[in-house]
Amino acid sequence: MDRARRPRSVLAALTATLLAVPALTALSSPAGAADADLAVNGGFESGLTGWTCTAGTTVDSPVHGGRSALRATPAGNDNAQCAQTVTVQPDAQYTLSGYVRGSYVYLGANGTGTSDVSTWTQSAPDWQKLSTTFRTGPTTTKVTLYTHGWYGTGAYQADDLTLVGPGGSGTGQPPAAPAGLRTTSVTSSSVGLSWSAVTGATSYALYRDGTRVQNVTGTSATVSGLAASTAYSFQVTAANAAGESPRSTAVTATTGAGTGGGPSDLPAHALVGYLHVGFANGAGYTRLADVPDSWDVIDLAFGEPTSATSGDIRFNRCSSGGECPGAESDADFKAAIKAKQAAGKKVLISIGGQNGQVQLTTTAARDAFVSSVSKIIDTWGLDGLDVDFEGHSLSLNADDTDFKHPTTPVVVNLISALKTLKAKYGTKFVLTMAPETFFVQNGYQFYGTGKWGGQDPRCGAYLPVIHALREDLTLLHVQDYNSGPIMGLDNQYHSMGGADFHIAMTDMLLTGFPVAGDPDNVFPPLRPDQVAIGMPASTNAGNGYVSPAEVTKTLDCLTKKTDCGSYTTHGTWPALRGLMTWSINWDRFSSWQFQKTFDGYFG
Repeated sequence: MDRARRPRSVLAALTATLLAVPALTALSSPAGAADADLAVNGGFESGLTGWTCTAGTTVDSPVHGGRSALRATPAGNDNAQCAQTVTVQPDAQYTLSGYVRGSYVYLGANGTGTSDVSTWTQSAPDWQKLSTTFRTGPTTTKVTLYTHGWYGTGAYQADDLTLVGPGGSGTGQPPAAPAGLRTTSVTSSSVGLSWSAVTGATSYALYRDGTRVQNVTGTSATVSGLAASTAYSFQVTAANAAGESPRSTAVTATTGAGTGGGPSDLPAHALVGYLHVGFANGAGYTRLADVPDSWDVIDLAFGEPTSATSGDIRFNRCSSGGECPGAESDADFKAAIKAKQAAGKKVLISIGGQNGQVQLTTTAARDAFVSSVSKIIDTWGLDGLDVDFEGHSLSLNADDTDFKHPTTPVVVNLISALKTLKAKYGTKFVLTMAPETFFVQNGYQFYGTGKWGGQDPRCGAYLPVIHALREDLTLLHVQDYNSGPIMGLDNQYHSMGGADFHIAMTDMLLTGFPVAGDPDNVFPPLRPDQVAIGMPASTNAGNGYVSPAEVTKTLDCLTKKTDCGSYTTHGTWPALRGLMTWSINWDRFSSWQFQKTFDGYFG
């Protein structure tokens, strides 16, 4: 994403101006007996509860105190401010302080009724205390505290923010921790919970394995999107205007086995590959019958639309002349499909690709998509469908901000079409997706055009499709290649070229993540058996190729939690389904190196 950055010359001028302002003097006398810390969740121990942030999340390292701290990353048009409004007394003295790390970090207060104040540091490579004071005006009862960075200058951290002074009337106290937490239902992908009401509470927050995943106003909730046959620990807190309670006693629940998301006859660890049968692409044509038995899912590339918005998908095979010498006849191709299926393999039609833009802007296009894809599946006797929408196929309207309830026609119509196909062919229908990182993991930072507009509307646009189809989805294999740097759950940017990128990107899918940094809007984790890691088969196949040694490191980290390097995963997933590659043709061109790496690891 091309996001404008403020020139360094402007920052330098700003620095010189601010350095010329006399420093504010802190109170020389200690806080009075009636004084208290009025900042809610100033140590960010309860996520972002009490704070409103334009960007940011909590991290467990580095921290100044406790378990958590704020980390926020400014952008070209956003200084990543986090703020909260507190109740104060008129004509009273207050001290605002906190600890920060990073460059150009600010701490301040607005709405004081006198002179609004701020303090800042140009550079804090380690935790540095900032402090300032103010006096409220004669009628002031509310003050807004804030911390922020500076446009485009990199991430900053903040922790242990306090506002010390006399509390305003009606400030009250946070409620007590909820009691009686228990499970009410358990399925293969969800856990129902209930607890006793707490006096004075206006809302409750649910935590799964220590991470806040849901806010509710009642005394029951269902946590969904869980992995099958997995133990989870749950806690709940109560909150009101004064803050959040301590967490309740934990309750553990283990989800059921479940077989949702496609056929159960895939091997525990599967190798997925694209076979370009409509073109040679420099790698040469490979006959389907010549694909080795190591490949468990074979995606035929590609079915493409007659026009971007028609929904009418056509599958045209490469002929034996010209680009694809040696291409088999239609009869031999059908026979090879049946032979692969008899050997337990799945053969799918992949729709889209780099050149196949598909935009189901109308219900007519949706219906044409269902009809034409069904015809391809029936004509060739295929096992299902791979959705490889790229480029501008999926894009979110400006008012479409909730991935759980999408409204954009191209997204809504695609979801409807895929559900129709799944219902038509039944439980043995194989549904896979191959989005790019920009459309999935990039949703951790950005979703659609953003709250203020200006972002690429394609950011995170696959998330509503994946979420709506998660119970029908056999495999998600994100293309971890041809990608720019993506921020992982450690709030660091990760780039292609090594195991680190694949580990961080896959950890996001298996852990879940807040969309656009909103802790109240979490994309739930996928089951590990639904996830394969997408990699190029060779240096010729795409940017982001990694050596067999790096592939092995990736698998060791995710399935055994060994050899993880600098990235710490949020779990261990021995049931990770496997690997996907572009492409079988390119792997053959490179003497089957990718296939041999997979066979050598999983046997």
